Amino acid sequence: MEPSTQQPLPNDSILTTGKRKASVAKVWLTAKGEGRFIVNGKTLENYFGNHPWQKAASLKPLTTAKLDKADVRVQVYGGGVMGQGDAIRHGVARAIAQIDPKLKKLMRAQGFLTRDSRIVERKKPGRPKARKRFQFSKR
Repeated sequence: MEPSTQQPLPNDSILTTGKRKASVAKVWLTAKGEGRFIVNGKTLENYFGNHPWQKAASLKPLTTAKLDKADVRVQVYGGGVMGQGDAIRHGVARAIAQIDPKLKKLMRAQGFLTRDSRIVERKKPGRPKARKRFQFSKR
């Protein structure tokens, strides 16, 4: 295997990924920043629009760790609003755990570091959906 040629991240940033359902979020967190939260080039409020629970879920690890002045830049793709919000939360929590090992226990206790592995069940052959069956007629 070749050695990694990845360049060091600027401004002591940390790069992590978070996942949920079909969504993947790449998170760059800079502890010493201005408190900006950018998702796919938009602010958090503009990206999630009128989904306040998703904004709250994404910011929850930062408020738990008291990192209100941290800059967060996120590139997220796949899935829907719920999956993307939870993927962002997972990635931010993993970045915070890398910054401070003491906060890792707090993040683990809150459940932010646990990857939610529930995904859509596949469609089975001979059935209309994953578990649904065609109507059965005895006669």
